[in-house]
Amino acid sequence: MRVLVVGAGVVGLSCAVRLREAGVAADVVADAAGAATTSAAAAALWYPYRAHPPERVTGWAASTREELERLSADATTGVVLRDGVEYVRQPTGEPWWASAVPRLAWRGGGPAGCAGGWAFRAPVADTGRYLDWLAARLGDLGGSLRHERMRSVAQARAEADAVVLATGVGARELPGDPAVTPVRGQVVRVRAPSVRQWVLDEGHPAGLVYVVPRIDDVVCGGVDEPGAESPEVDAQTARRILARCIDVVPELAGAQVTGHAVGLRPYRPSVRLERDPSDPGVVHCYGHGGAGVTLSWGCADEVTDLITGR
Repeated sequence: MRVLVVGAGVVGLSCAVRLREAGVAADVVADAAGAATTSAAAAALWYPYRAHPPERVTGWAASTREELERLSADATTGVVLRDGVEYVRQPTGEPWWASAVPRLAWRGGGPAGCAGGWAFRAPVADTGRYLDWLAARLGDLGGSLRHERMRSVAQARAEADAVVLATGVGARELPGDPAVTPVRGQVVRVRAPSVRQWVLDEGHPAGLVYVVPRIDDVVCGGVDEPGAESPEVDAQTARRILARCIDVVPELAGAQVTGHAVGLRPYRPSVRLERDPSDPGVVHCYGHGGAGVTLSWGCADEVTDLITGR
C-alpha cells in the first residue's frame, strides 16, 4: 500500500513517520515545509490549547506527551523537558486535561492578581530542530518529502492507495472545510539564559502571556486573533507582547531580541480525525488549533490504525 500524506507540518510529518514505522510506504507532499509552516512559528510547549473535544484531545495529548518525553533523551530531536506553571486568576479545580499529566501540583502565589497556578513538567520542542529531525527520520525510513501544491483530493488520490489530509489551515481549500478558521499568533524570540521555566498566563489583564524557554532562546507570546490572516510581524504587537511577558517574568527585562514569528493556528470546533464518509481511502487529520505538537503523535497513532485497519 502507498499512502500520500498532504501537509508537512508537525502533524503531517508525524503521521508519515508512524506509517513508515508500521511498514506502510508513506510519503509527504506539501507546498510549504520547514520554516515556512505554521508549526515552525509555534512555541511548541506541550499544552492542549484551543483543541476540542476534551474526551479525544486528552487521550491524544497523553500519548504525545509520553512520546515526546521519550524523544527528549535524544539531543538531536530538539525536544527538552521544562518545569513550569500555568497561572490562574481565580482558584479552580484541576484542568480538564489533568489526566494527561502524571504529576500536576497546585502552587500558591505568582504574579500580582494571581491566585496561584498548576505546576508540571512538560516537553518543549525547538521547532526548527524538531521539524528537521522529523523530516530526517522520514527519510531514514525510506520516505520522501516533495514540494508541490495539491489542487484537489482527486489529484492526491490518483497517486496513492490512501491519502491523509494533514493540511492545517489549508483544510479550508483541501478538502474544502468551512469549519476551519485561522487564529493568528505572533511571538518574539529572545536570548535569556537565566529563564529556565515556562510560564502560561491566559488571564493576564493585558492579554495572553506565555514564556517558553527552548534550547538556545526563549519564545515570548502571544496573541490569539480569530479570523486574522496577516503573515507580517506587527512591531507594536511585538512591543506589547514583550511588555506583558516582562510583567510576569521580570528576568526578561533587557533580553536581546533574536527574532519574530507569525503563524496561523488551524482552529476547528473539533479536531477532524476520521475516514471520509464518501471515500474510505481518505483520512482527515486537521483542526488541531494551537495544539499541533501536543496532539501530533497521538493523532498519528490513530491515523495509522485507520490506514492499517488495526
